[in-house]
Amino acid sequence: MVQAYILIQTEVGKASTVADVISKIPGVIQAEDVTGPYDVIVRAQADTVDDLGRMVVAKVQQVEGITRTLTCPVVHI
Repeated sequence: MVQAYILIQTEVGKASTVADVISKIPGVIQAEDVTGPYDVIVRAQADTVDDLGRMVVAKVQQVEGITRTLTCPVVHI
């Protein structure tokens, strides 16, 4: 199982709606709107890195109101 944080920038005033929509995507553990340089932070999981990438590109990035994403895989060193 691979987990990652997805940092999301949204259009002005869209953070709450984006977080709510993303929280319903299968594989999303948590989605919260936050303050700072990013508007929403998501914790997600998938079976493989490829599956995680597909989730981000095919589902998360398609949510209306998102302007940019940055995916940060969790590593255990």
